[in-house]
Amino acid sequence: MTARLVSRWLSGRIGQFFVENRPGAGTNIGTEVVTRAPADGHTLLLVSLANAVNATLYDSLNFNFIRDIAPVVGLVRGPLVMGVNPSVPATTVPELIAYAKASPDEINMASAGNGTPGHMAAELFQLLTGLDLVDVPYQGGAPALSDLLAGHVQVMFDNLPTSLEYIRAGKLRPLAVTTTARADALPDVPALSESVPGFEVSSWFGIGVPTGTSDHIIDKLNREINAGLADPVLRARLSDLGSTPIGGSPADFRTLVADETDKWARVIKTSNIKTK
Repeated sequence: MTARLVSRWLSGRIGQFFVENRPGAGTNIGTEVVTRAPADGHTLLLVSLANAVNATLYDSLNFNFIRDIAPVVGLVRGPLVMGVNPSVPATTVPELIAYAKASPDEINMASAGNGTPGHMAAELFQLLTGLDLVDVPYQGGAPALSDLLAGHVQVMFDNLPTSLEYIRAGKLRPLAVTTTARADALPDVPALSESVPGFEVSSWFGIGVPTGTSDHIIDKLNREINAGLADPVLRARLSDLGSTPIGGSPADFRTLVADETDKWARVIKTSNIKTK
């Protein structure tokens, strides 16, 4: 939802452009298309956490993300929400941990698929708590959330905007958000780090272009996008969805991507996570 909002907004800010979805292989198909595109500023990549994860999660790729994509600017970041089906006998994260340790076969943890923010949040949660839950990957967030609502799986780390309506309707019970600070959209829901020290996961997006794109083009894109991110209407809408603008320089976004790539490489290697 947040990505679609940003795409529509970009079209109005920097000129009409065609959004081409190239799903598959955890964003790797679309990313490879952009790495092979002319470096003329006409092909942009919506960069996400998955790009940082995939650098380690996949043994062999036909591109090197850090080398082949030049950063332009960070767009938005926001929390995931740890939601459980109301049938789960836990109303807090410590209660869920205790229940999972007492009944390890009773908790199935859904995700939208390998390398997605929800999957990585679940892996980090297990790493920091010592739990070993049943991972149930789906082909996308919609079927995973549908099974969570139906009670076929018990817990899921989901993007906040897509779970928010079900939380407000009482169909999902939120236990925590994954950023270090509480979310304005759910002010009464604690940050997971309040009970699991060191836990932090953000879903984030930014813009990249093929390496070799001129500094003049990158600077122009960066300037226009930063100006748009200051728009109070857009900021208010993002806040409603639980997200905040990032902005900043290309170097700032490069640092974010590098830090996230290093962070998830450590988690993947420590937990021996493999694609399924």
